[in-house]
Amino acid sequence: METVTLDELDRALLHALQVDGRVPFRRIAEVLGVSDQTVARRYQRLRTAGVVRVVGRTDARRLGEVDWLTRIRCVPDAASALAEALARRPDTSWVSLLSGGEIVCNTRSQVRPDREELLLGKLPRTPRVLGVSAHYLLRTFVGGTVAWSGRTSALDADQVRRLRAGQAQPTEAETTVAAAVPVVPDELDRALLAALAVDGRAPLAGLAARTGGSEATVRRRLAALTGAGLLFFDVDVETRLLGFEVEAFCWLTVAPGKLAAVGRAMAEHPEVGFVAATTGPTNLVAGLVCRDVEAFYAYLTGRLGGLEGVVALETAPVVRSVKRSGVMIR
Repeated sequence: METVTLDELDRALLHALQVDGRVPFRRIAEVLGVSDQTVARRYQRLRTAGVVRVVGRTDARRLGEVDWLTRIRCVPDAASALAEALARRPDTSWVSLLSGGEIVCNTRSQVRPDREELLLGKLPRTPRVLGVSAHYLLRTFVGGTVAWSGRTSALDADQVRRLRAGQAQPTEAETTVAAAVPVVPDELDRALLAALAVDGRAPLAGLAARTGGSEATVRRRLAALTGAGLLFFDVDVETRLLGFEVEAFCWLTVAPGKLAAVGRAMAEHPEVGFVAATTGPTNLVAGLVCRDVEAFYAYLTGRLGGLEGVVALETAPVVRSVKRSGVMIR
């Protein structure tokens, strides 16, 4: 990633993309009071520098699948090479190298997969891998389809409202009902999803060329896939450029009756970029992003430590992000 300094307009653009990853540059320009060309140039500069990536992602539940969080402990001097090998796999979407030789990665499979479908069945059988565990992500409170609120606050409430104008916002009940009915993408859908996984803001003309459909057909399929809750757009931003120096994973043991309440509360914390209920010896996992070590300590002992129902927690700093949102970090 190139060295880039973000100004006020850059931060506003990043916030706008967080609101809607495919919002037209024209609408962003209207809200920010600048020209379309200025917004397009700024976006291209940030994308080329590796500061921001907009990618199309799918909701596992709508495909009748499940997301897994896999923890791999290995000999410290083998961790980097294994993390990079995992990141090159098409079935991983996030791969992080943690302190102490641990790797965390996300994979996906059918709800009842064959062993060979699981990452566990494909890891090298070597003494350098000390232990592996894999856990369902049962309920995601923030992350994935629910954007991280703490990423940036460059836009005010009225600007966010104007950007969302015209967007259909399903109710929680509608989302729950939709998630119970799997969607079966056809050949054109699969080609479209593959193209958007590389560039979530690819223009309609480019998507039509990649899929073999017309621009009108691609536009209709985009609307149908997003409306069905299958397709959403993830905006991955280099957090250090936003002033966050510390990233860490946190595994919590929460009293079962308090699990949903703690998950919802953490989803409102600006330090929490991801939080989900999981299977396993701990039942909640979170990805934390803090300004510095002091802010990290203050969060653990203050806002997080004060939540009723938290019994125990384990933390590990992220040494390096190897893959994010399905894209390898060079």
